[in-house]
Amino acid sequence: MTQPRIIDTALLDAVGAEARTSPRRRRNRNFHPDDHAVCQRLLNAVESDSYIPPHRHNDPAKSESIIVLRGRLGAVFFDDRGAVTDRVVLEPGGAVVGINVPAGTFHTVLALAPGTVFFEAKAGPYLPLAPDEKAPWAPAEDEAGANGYLEWLWSLVAPTPTRDGD
Repeated sequence: MTQPRIIDTALLDAVGAEARTSPRRRRNRNFHPDDHAVCQRLLNAVESDSYIPPHRHNDPAKSESIIVLRGRLGAVFFDDRGAVTDRVVLEPGGAVVGINVPAGTFHTVLALAPGTVFFEAKAGPYLPLAPDEKAPWAPAEDEAGANGYLEWLWSLVAPTPTRDGD
């Protein structure tokens, strides 16, 4: 029998430390048993210099719920042409602590403080993004322009950033 997982500061510290040493500057800790699970539940630790390209999940069952547990998280939503439709800052104990992203909605999140960790849940199974789920108007993670695009995203949600090393 699987033992309960306690989500405490020690676990948040551990996944945060893994994100800081990861080349992509983020790390997830899954609570679901494998990529085929019908419900994907995980912690995501993201550092403020990690770029998550805008994307969407087209499967109607794949709405995505996010609740921030530590740090500050910006969320930006786009229409199909890349125009910003909404943006919000999530913070534990703040006015907004979570979001639900409907399936088919282009979105991205970015850490606005070092050590940001959020809980995420969506329907499984896990599948890599299909070409039509990647935003054609935004650079891919490893493309030229990704750092500049991340800076622009920052300007939308955090005019006075708290960056690693600041």
